[in-house]
Amino acid sequence: MFNIKNIAMLVVLLPIQLLAQQKPVSIDTILLRITNNNLLLQTYALKAESYKHKANAQTAWMAPMVGAGTFMTPYPGADVMDDKDKGSLMFQLEQDIPNPGKLSAQKRYTASKGEVELAGRDIALNDFKAKAKSLYYTWLIALSRIQVLQKNDKIMQMMKKIEEIRYPYNQSQLSGVFKATAKIEENKNMILMQEGEILKARSWLNSLMNLPGNQELEIDTSYKPVFSAASSLDTTQLATQRKDIWQMEQNIRSMKLGINAMKAQNKPDFRIRFDHMSPLGKMMPKAYSVMGMISIPIAPWSSRMYKSEVKAMGFEIQAMEKERAGMLQESQGMLYGMQYEIQSMQKRISAMEEKIIPSLKKTMDADFVNYQENKLQLPAVINSWEALTMMESTVLDEKMKLYQMIVDYEKELYR
Repeated sequence: MFNIKNIAMLVVLLPIQLLAQQKPVSIDTILLRITNNNLLLQTYALKAESYKHKANAQTAWMAPMVGAGTFMTPYPGADVMDDKDKGSLMFQLEQDIPNPGKLSAQKRYTASKGEVELAGRDIALNDFKAKAKSLYYTWLIALSRIQVLQKNDKIMQMMKKIEEIRYPYNQSQLSGVFKATAKIEENKNMILMQEGEILKARSWLNSLMNLPGNQELEIDTSYKPVFSAASSLDTTQLATQRKDIWQMEQNIRSMKLGINAMKAQNKPDFRIRFDHMSPLGKMMPKAYSVMGMISIPIAPWSSRMYKSEVKAMGFEIQAMEKERAGMLQESQGMLYGMQYEIQSMQKRISAMEEKIIPSLKKTMDADFVNYQENKLQLPAVINSWEALTMMESTVLDEKMKLYQMIVDYEKELYR
C-alpha cells in the first residue's frame, strides 16, 4: 500500500517538476546566477582574503634568538694562572624590535592589494555578463531563424505537392518536383544548423552559471533587447562607472601606500641583547650584559635604496594617472561613435521591416496565387520566395549585429 502511494505521488509531482525545469529563464536571472555562482569570480575574493592575512603577517616580529656557549675560555692545555682565567659559561638572548611605523605602513600597502583584486573581479564580471548577453541574443536570433525556416518549409512542401499533382497532367515538369525537394532538404539543414547554435549557447550559458553544460535551459523568447543611450558621457561620470578605471585608481592608491611604506624605511629599527655569564671558577661572580642597539637608515650608503625606489614609484604613478586620463578620453569618443552607429542600425532595420519586407511579401503572395492558378511557373515563385527569405535573413543578421553592438556598448560603458 505504501509503495502504491509513493508511485501515485511521483506521478502527480513529476509533471510539476518537469514544468518547473522548463520555466523560461530571463537574462537578468542568468546574470545574477553568474554573479553568485561563477567559480572564476570566486577566485578574486579568495585572493583578496589572502592579502588580508598577508597584511596581518606584516606586523609580526622576528623570532627571538637564544644561544649558549663559553666566554673567554682558555684552550685545553693552556696554563691557567688564576681561577678567574677559567672563563665562563654564557647564555644569550637577542630580540629584534622593528619600528611600529614601518610595520603599519607595510600592512596598509599589502592590504591595498586586496582591493585591487576585488576591482579585477568587477572587470571579469563585466566580461562574463557581456558574453552571457551575446549568447542569449544569439539564442533569440536562432529561434527567430527557425521560425522563418519552418514557415518556408510549409511553403515549399505545398509547392512540392502542387508540382506532384500537376506532373501527371503535363502541367509541370519533373525537375520542379526535384527542385522543390532540394529546397526542402536545404531548409532542414539550415534548421539543424540553428539548433546547433542554440545548443552551443545553452552549454556556454550553463558553464558561466557553474552548471553542467548539458543541463536543460529555456530562455524568455518574448524578450527584446532595448538600447538605452547614457544620459551623459562626461569623463567624470565614466570614471565612476568603468571598472577598469576603478581598478587603476586602486592601483594608484596602492602605489601611494607603497611609497609611504618605502619612506618609512628611514625610521630606525631596534635590537636588544641580554648576556648571562656563569664563571667556571669559584672566585668570579656571575655577571650579565644588556645591550640596546638602533639602526641608522639615514646613512648615505643605506638611504640610497629607498630614496631611489620612492622616486621610481612616483614616476610610475604619474604614468598611470596619464594613462587613466587617456583611457577616459578615448572611451568617451568611442561611446559617442557607438551610439550613432546603433541609432543608424535601428533606422535601417526599421526600414527593412516596415517597407522592404512587406513589399516582398506582397510580391510573393501574388506570385503564389498566380502559381496556384497555373498562371506562373515554379521557378518564378521560387525567385520571389528566395528574395523574401533572403531579406528576412538579412534583417535577422542586422538584428544580431545590433544586439552585439548593444552588448559592446554596455561592456565599454561599464568595462
